[in-house]
Amino acid sequence: MTDKDYNPSSTHPPIPPTSEDESFARLRLLRSRRVGVATYKRLLTEHGTAQNALAALPEVARAAGVLKYEVCPEGVIHAELRAAKAAGARLVMHSTQLYPAVLADLADAPPFLWVVGNTDLLNRPTISIVGARNASSLGTRMAKALALGLGEAGYVVVSGLARGVDAAAHLAALNTGTIAVQAGGVDVMYPAENTKLAEDIAKRGLRVSEQPMGLQPMARHFPSRNRIIAGLSKATIIVEAAARSGSLITARDALDQGREVLAVPGHPFDARAAGCNMLIRDGATLVRNAADVIDVLGPARAPSRESQPHLALATKPVARQPKPSLRETAALHLQILSRLGPSPVAEDQLIRDLQATSARIAPVLIELELDGQILRQPGGLVSRIS
Repeated sequence: MTDKDYNPSSTHPPIPPTSEDESFARLRLLRSRRVGVATYKRLLTEHGTAQNALAALPEVARAAGVLKYEVCPEGVIHAELRAAKAAGARLVMHSTQLYPAVLADLADAPPFLWVVGNTDLLNRPTISIVGARNASSLGTRMAKALALGLGEAGYVVVSGLARGVDAAAHLAALNTGTIAVQAGGVDVMYPAENTKLAEDIAKRGLRVSEQPMGLQPMARHFPSRNRIIAGLSKATIIVEAAARSGSLITARDALDQGREVLAVPGHPFDARAAGCNMLIRDGATLVRNAADVIDVLGPARAPSRESQPHLALATKPVARQPKPSLRETAALHLQILSRLGPSPVAEDQLIRDLQATSARIAPVLIELELDGQILRQPGGLVSRIS
């Protein structure tokens, strides 16, 4: 079955064009306890197929000191597929034609996306607009004007379906194309006040989530959502943002991803403008209208798929390195944990600090993640769980 074979009357959502069993196993691997995106990709690389990775996962967990580890039950995935069918959601897997090329560039790109709505928007030119939930009247007017102007210029507007600036941007772009990235399941309407907007987006735009169906969003899910908002576009516009806000996290994600960050200036006495003014001070492009954005980005062009990375099905596992002794592994655990704290550190920096190879450190990080001692975060960051 290919991405174009979608049939709403089928018994479950369409499976991407790998084998159906392998696709099912990949979703099961990703849904297994303490398996994040980095661990998922590492296990696939080491074991060749998701079935092999699932078979090896209990032993990997046992080596990390986690006894009686169980992979995600098949029934959980069957239930997720049934919930997706009921919601009219479609599964888009990394490396398939529908998967957005611009998002696939990310090192921590979601392996799967659940989507509801017009999937043609995934590979049209996009631009992200985010800002304060408690936006001012001027802020919401600015968000609408930018979204309307950029939509008319051919851009699809991406935002996070939050109240305030996000909602204003989505509303203004309904007729030209908008994508809402959700922190919870794609079938969960959050916040409840935006339920009508979410329904309209499903009819005329697109809702997207990497989370399981039915998941109620929690605070820890929003940073992951923000990286997708930034990753879906070559540029992110911040309309209003306090000095400490989720919008600035999105801006930082965009910068880390090598994307453009633009900001709307505000009055120095308005706390909702403090973050935007800081971004402009630090080099973000100041924008007053859609024309300023187009001057920076140029006319809308469909993203190229030529350089899109593929997480294709491996035909055989990679060559294994000699397994270190238990004493060596325990010593490396201690070294890693001693260098980590609650503040996230780049994994590359950790490897350099330890003067070790990625091949040596990556499996140990998987063990520590499965053991619940560290947390892998978007952007290749890792922190210690106290």
